[in-house]
Amino acid sequence: MTVPATVARIEREAADALAGAANVEELRGVVTMVLGKRSPIVRVHRELGALDPDARRTVGKQLHDTRERLEALAAERLEALAGAARAARLEADRLDLTEVGAVVSSMSRGHLHLVDQTRRALEDVFVGMGFEVEEGPETETDWYNFVALNIPLAHPARSMWDTFFLDVGEPETVLLRTHTSPVQIRLMERHAPPFHAVMPGRTFRRETRDASHLAVFHQLEGLVVDHGITFADLAGTVETFANAYFGPDIHTRLRPGYFPFTEPSAEVDVTCTICRGEGCRTCSHTGWLELAGCGMVDPAVFDAVGIDAEEWTGFAFGFGIDRCAQMRHQLADLRLLDENDVRFLRQF
Repeated sequence: MTVPATVARIEREAADALAGAANVEELRGVVTMVLGKRSPIVRVHRELGALDPDARRTVGKQLHDTRERLEALAAERLEALAGAARAARLEADRLDLTEVGAVVSSMSRGHLHLVDQTRRALEDVFVGMGFEVEEGPETETDWYNFVALNIPLAHPARSMWDTFFLDVGEPETVLLRTHTSPVQIRLMERHAPPFHAVMPGRTFRRETRDASHLAVFHQLEGLVVDHGITFADLAGTVETFANAYFGPDIHTRLRPGYFPFTEPSAEVDVTCTICRGEGCRTCSHTGWLELAGCGMVDPAVFDAVGIDAEEWTGFAFGFGIDRCAQMRHQLADLRLLDENDVRFLRQF
């Protein structure tokens, strides 16, 4: 068989192989087979040196034209297969939101979002420990959100909270609350001690959304004020909570920390819920994950609400509800919680 005839046969076989590819991955393998470094067309090209000059020019042009036609065919086939795959994915994800012709018996009943389920579970734990549940407004004044919590104007600690201020009243006097701590102030203003309460709710900060941060997230804070409350009571409370919510093999440890409204303050770590303390990539092989902040209520906070710090002592703590859901259900990315993907949500 002559070289030109061989090239023509190679082109026919290659075109048939490209046309027969069933999906994108299979097509990539065929392209490598018919146009790659070990393909028949490359082997023929290497044999051009054995031909006379006229035949070399003729066959060389034929090889060049054949390669261009095959590359064009491969690109066309890739576009068709990719389009078909994309259409299949869209069809699988399609939600029929029309009511016409809906069969009631085939419709599934919705349920609470995972964050709401987690909030209720946390509330149940603390109610079982003797706490009451308190709520407050999401739009707050600077006094409740900062000043009454021992964070006056120009205080360096304000940089710890990236705040959304609202265009209401004097500049930077009304804001979306950055934590649920203002509810503690409102509670202490309304009632006389003792207090044993938790404050769940939505909070807002100018955070860049990533796998472990959200701009709109949920917190649960706790406040205990009574006679003779000590740091040991705080340590026992967070340990009891961790055992009840995460399991009896999950424990806590306290590390020194800083918060302007508590003194002394501590960071609360819990046993890694992924490796159960053995050490893994999630906990940087320490066996611990950071969960919350806590501390004894600063006397300056008591002064702001008219409570005698010589008579009463107390502690406060706070942690993310979203983070608890992430840790309990081993979610890799917090953003899953607010993307409203039904395929994810229906798992819980």
